[in-house]
Amino acid sequence: MRHLNGYRKLGRESSHRKAMFRNLATSFLQEGAICTTIQKAKELRPIVEKLITLTHKSDLAAHKKVASVLFTKEARQNLFTNLGPRFKERAGGYTRIVRLGERFGDGANMCRLELVDYLENEALLKTKKRQEHLEKKQRLLDKQEEQEKSAPMMAAN
Repeated sequence: MRHLNGYRKLGRESSHRKAMFRNLATSFLQEGAICTTIQKAKELRPIVEKLITLTHKSDLAAHKKVASVLFTKEARQNLFTNLGPRFKERAGGYTRIVRLGERFGDGANMCRLELVDYLENEALLKTKKRQEHLEKKQRLLDKQEEQEKSAPMMAAN
């Protein structure tokens, strides 16, 4: 008997479901965390963990297997250059599910699927990039204000 060997079909045909999980895996490995429904996260988790485990042996077969699942080159590079070495000593359990509550529109239970060391790595990096972006924007605004102040003086002369 095959009890409890099923999976969530999520109301989709098999090709749609496969493409959706490939999209979710690609986004997750590029960003380090995604917000989705709990059911999708629970089905995505083993897919992503197997991909990360493949990077422990970085041979041609592993690269081909990862390329058959992920859509973008950036996600593959991030997986092999950043995530693989980061989780080399870890035997598994690379992700965690953090429940966020219900979605306002349809009441679906939402969660955040993230890497276990997300806060130490990606979140700090994104915060730093955001801060640099804001500082650059402020410098440009200051420069524009300075030019506007000097422009009326030139017109008056």
